[in-house]
Amino acid sequence: MHRDTAYVLAKLDWMRGQRIWPNGLRYLWTDAFGLVLLVSLYAELGDRKFLDQAEQLVAEVDRVLGRVRGLRIGEASDRDGQYFHYLAVWLYALSVLAHHSPAYRNKGIELVRQTHGAFVLPGRGVIWKMTEDLSAPYPGSGLGALDAFDGYASYRCLGEAQLSKEIADMKALIDLTAPRLHITQDLGLGMMLWMTHMFPDEDWARIQRSRCLSQLDAMWQQDGYFCREPELPEVKFAFTNYGVSIGLQAVAEMPQRVRRLNEFFDGFRSGDEYDREAITHVMSCNSHFPGYFLRDFRGLIHQP
Repeated sequence: MHRDTAYVLAKLDWMRGQRIWPNGLRYLWTDAFGLVLLVSLYAELGDRKFLDQAEQLVAEVDRVLGRVRGLRIGEASDRDGQYFHYLAVWLYALSVLAHHSPAYRNKGIELVRQTHGAFVLPGRGVIWKMTEDLSAPYPGSGLGALDAFDGYASYRCLGEAQLSKEIADMKALIDLTAPRLHITQDLGLGMMLWMTHMFPDEDWARIQRSRCLSQLDAMWQQDGYFCREPELPEVKFAFTNYGVSIGLQAVAEMPQRVRRLNEFFDGFRSGDEYDREAITHVMSCNSHFPGYFLRDFRGLIHQP
């Protein structure tokens, strides 16, 4: 596991100075990765300020994105609705925070109970995006390919006993889809690898780990990055590669490629909005220091 905390601390100072994060616009995906980062820094460095910042971040997410049921995608006007996979990563982040502040476990469990029934169609799938009030699927949305896996992993980390019914719903969907699921998108491959490392002995995890590693091997570009899709060798995004890095570090594979992609994107500029988007820089910190995204960091978060 990479542990470049000097890089992370410098990046956090720069982001704050530029009002990028955590003092920029709220975005649930980025805030989830940032929450795991802050708690990991607290565990690694023993500085209470990082735990305080983590709790302040949760309060800000609730204040800005919180709805009667669930959490809005983001603060910007075009980030309306609710994504299930964003909620799932936020739930995982709350389970990490609960490792040090136990009250946040109940907070996560309550969020599951607010949202699960709206997104999940038992025996069919998980709707990937809902309207902001969870009254209906968002126009144009359907069933997500990875969402049941996202929910299964996060729910189990939060509370096996308290969420047994919801976990069973997700496991039934996984059993339906895992044998035929072939992921080809870079970030999806990285996140699936990360989920497999939590439950390495389960059949779906063994199947998906092998497929994801094979697909990523075919998508590696010698310049030092994984392309977005197999048929798009020149298309690359920093934040999605950082997600791949987390997944590869979780399963302890391709360490030289992880190092090379970090080096490549440390000097890469896309020339578009992603050069200053918080998602790019927060996830770069996670790639350089995945911390609690790895099960064996500072004691297991979840023991299958």
